[in-house]
Amino acid sequence: MSTETTMMKEVRGVYQPGSQHMVGDGFPVRNLFPSNDLDRELSPFLMLDYAGPQYFGPTEHPRGVGEHPHRGFETVTLVYEGRVEHRDSAGNAGVIGPGDVQWMTAASGVVHEEMHEREFARRGGTFRAIQLWVNLPRASKMSAPRYQSILDADIPAIPLEGDAGVLRVIAGRVHGRRGPARTVTPVELYDVRLRAGGRMTLPLPEGHNAAVFVLQGRVTVNGFQQAGEAELVLYQRQGSGIGIEALEETRLLIMSGEPIDEPIARYGPFVMNTKAELIEAVQDYQAGRMGHLS
Repeated sequence: MSTETTMMKEVRGVYQPGSQHMVGDGFPVRNLFPSNDLDRELSPFLMLDYAGPQYFGPTEHPRGVGEHPHRGFETVTLVYEGRVEHRDSAGNAGVIGPGDVQWMTAASGVVHEEMHEREFARRGGTFRAIQLWVNLPRASKMSAPRYQSILDADIPAIPLEGDAGVLRVIAGRVHGRRGPARTVTPVELYDVRLRAGGRMTLPLPEGHNAAVFVLQGRVTVNGFQQAGEAELVLYQRQGSGIGIEALEETRLLIMSGEPIDEPIARYGPFVMNTKAELIEAVQDYQAGRMGHLS
């Protein structure tokens, strides 16, 4: 996968996790942003939490995050190890496992829970996942909620040139292969495995924000800058491609999106444009207008 005429996006910096904490009792996360104050630099992406990898012992009481609300954005959960069970106030429910993706558009508001799937909890095992938050433009923040359960089998897998590895297209398009995720604004999201010594040059849209997150392994980007496990490479908007070489067997998440250049007001699980809209979101949740789980 190469493009000789591509003008490469320059690297702005390489960042380590800015904070570590537990989300509920089932998701030990390392946060890459907004803890590094990068969310405005990566619009439309608002947050990246890397959960695990961590072993959980067997239990009859699944761990996770109980009932809580969201409004004004989307949550995107990618599972690498373990299984997650979801329920929300819009009536959606499902289980995702390794290779699967859950894309929940909270929009005007939903209440949901995310727990370790019951059988996984009973057996115990290693859990590893990423959760991204993706902003919505003002015109879509109060639209109807939507839920997409995207299974591994539905995600196109593209062999890379020179037997360098495999790229899975979750959202966006690569060489005519479109990912199954329906996005509100233009977003590219790719899950990539590279073998040791594998190289790739990947086109990404001019003017879009872009970043590469290294789940495991070590890479050289654009021929000189190195990044390793749990590090995030941030690129300039200018340019229409990136180059990556794996120094060892590597797993990457590549994200790119059209910036949403609007004011952001955020408070906990709500992301709106103004403080008044945040107050309204809190009042609507407290009044039960986002629903509840039965």
